[in-house]
Amino acid sequence: MNTHYNLNDLEFEEQFKTGVFNAALFDHEAHLRLAWLQINRYGVAKAEEHIHNQLLAFVKLLGAGHKYNKTLTIAGIKTVYHFMLRSESDTFKDFILEFPRLKHNFKDLMNTHYGFDIFNSEKAKIEYQEPDLLPFD
Repeated sequence: MNTHYNLNDLEFEEQFKTGVFNAALFDHEAHLRLAWLQINRYGVAKAEEHIHNQLLAFVKLLGAGHKYNKTLTIAGIKTVYHFMLRSESDTFKDFILEFPRLKHNFKDLMNTHYGFDIFNSEKAKIEYQEPDLLPFD
């Protein structure tokens, strides 16, 4: 398997949730897909809770807990939700084609909300930081 798209939505979500997902396939787009799936299934608030817990467990399982960033995780989910509110897509593949900025300009999107570097802030890694420039929906 060479892409997360080789799994259907249920397989993708289940493998991630149980920690058996191939870490080499969990790229930025797979993060976005997980957010899109869980927002659709559980709503944005539950998706934030589930993804935070699942992603934290996933990186710890890989021995990469130091790479987890809570602010980036929650902000990413909120950003996906923002675009979902404007979307006409029924599938993630269509959604990401509809809003390619999510995939290709994500850092720039974060910089419209945050005037400080959430990617490298130690505080942002362990505690969710509210945007200081532009609030989320």
